[in-house]
Amino acid sequence: MRILFVAAEATPLVKVGGLADIVGSLPKALNRLGHDVRVIMPRYGIIDADRFPPSPVIDNLNVQEMKTTKPVSLKLTELDDKVKVYLVDSDEFYNSTEIYGKDELWDFLLFCRAVLEILPKLDWQPEIVHCHDWHTALIPLQLKKNNYAYPSIFTIHNLAYQGFFDRDFLVDSGLEQDWQWRSAGAPEPPLNFMGQGILWADMVTTVSETYAKEILTPEYGAGLDHLLRYRQDKLFGIVNGLDYDEYNPATDPFIPAEYDASTLNKRLANKLALQERAEFAKNAETPLIGMVSRLDEQKGLDIVVGSLDSWLPKAEAQMIILGRGREQYHSLLRQAAARYPQHLAVFIDFDDPLAHLIYAGCDMFLMPSRFEPCGLGQLIAMRYGAVPIVRRTGGLADTVQDLSRDLNKGTGFVFQEYDYKAISTTIRRAVNSYKKKAWHNVMRRIMTLDFSWQASARKYESLYQRALELKEHASK
Repeated sequence: MRILFVAAEATPLVKVGGLADIVGSLPKALNRLGHDVRVIMPRYGIIDADRFPPSPVIDNLNVQEMKTTKPVSLKLTELDDKVKVYLVDSDEFYNSTEIYGKDELWDFLLFCRAVLEILPKLDWQPEIVHCHDWHTALIPLQLKKNNYAYPSIFTIHNLAYQGFFDRDFLVDSGLEQDWQWRSAGAPEPPLNFMGQGILWADMVTTVSETYAKEILTPEYGAGLDHLLRYRQDKLFGIVNGLDYDEYNPATDPFIPAEYDASTLNKRLANKLALQERAEFAKNAETPLIGMVSRLDEQKGLDIVVGSLDSWLPKAEAQMIILGRGREQYHSLLRQAAARYPQHLAVFIDFDDPLAHLIYAGCDMFLMPSRFEPCGLGQLIAMRYGAVPIVRRTGGLADTVQDLSRDLNKGTGFVFQEYDYKAISTTIRRAVNSYKKKAWHNVMRRIMTLDFSWQASARKYESLYQRALELKEHASK
């Protein structure tokens, strides 16, 4: 099959979050199954043109925006693994210093309209158009409105980010007429991009089975649960995989000591290096907890910060937190690190090499999310032998099973309630389990689990085939 991924970001070209990891790695897995998967995304000025040289494909396109048109062209580059990537080139993207910002609604409206103009002009024609997150959510609507033959898949990576706008934008953008165009019985669409993708895609997916069930409820539906229940028969959950080429402790260039499940003794060098980086006492016997995260409520930072005083001073453990996010958590975490300099180190930064060292050096990895569509951190942690501590929600519930008291069954430490007591109790349980003889067996067990893209890519393959069959049936 020929499949076109439409997305705002893709690693290694440009990355802000987990969306880039999926868009950068799933096409590789599908191509290995014999398909031809390509990506189309904006051409940002921050993309390394020396490493990924662009070649011209289409010039002099004029894309409608308000009462004027914007010049757009299309370039083509290729990733190291031979995945072809089309780059939509316009001043709005190329001259911007940030992927997301104050003009993002207009920018991604332009991107969606450009993709619609480009599609029929491509020499290579996709059989499936797979749109990712709110930035591309207007495309399924326009495909149907313009009677294009491409079946569409729309994947929700995080329902909380929807591309909200007001009625002025609805009118000024020319989208108002599209908001009237919906089938009988459909709920009134809200003023955001995301709702349109949910309503009009032939299939809607999200990134874990549990999250697909959770978002049907008001608690997790972020105001779109009514639309999702309306499309429930076309909603599927497929857990994300992990790029095992990028995340491999046996070949990782960012860590001092490479290792695998059979050479766990080498892993200690990474722990000691991490302790040194954090200016902690270097001690193999001290439990070391890592956290690499966006610092906001979704990721559980409110209960992390609120619980520190109740467990950290008494735990005889160390903790390292890396990430950026809301300023209030930057401040609160720095204050906590100042109170407990021998126990807590905080790095307010995006630092990929340090992130790899945390995965390779910490004994436990904390992900206490309020909600978590899938999560990659827990998958990376297990790949590197760090035992996850997670809340049972979304993809965390699908990928981490609670350890038994003797540590002979399970893959991590899991709690249910979202509160200070639950997280504190579970962290203490993990710290107290660290010196048990079975701990190394847990490490080996989680390192041999298979969270590669192979199984998930097969599920997407089946979904694409089903979409084609439905389209063919509908055309008869």
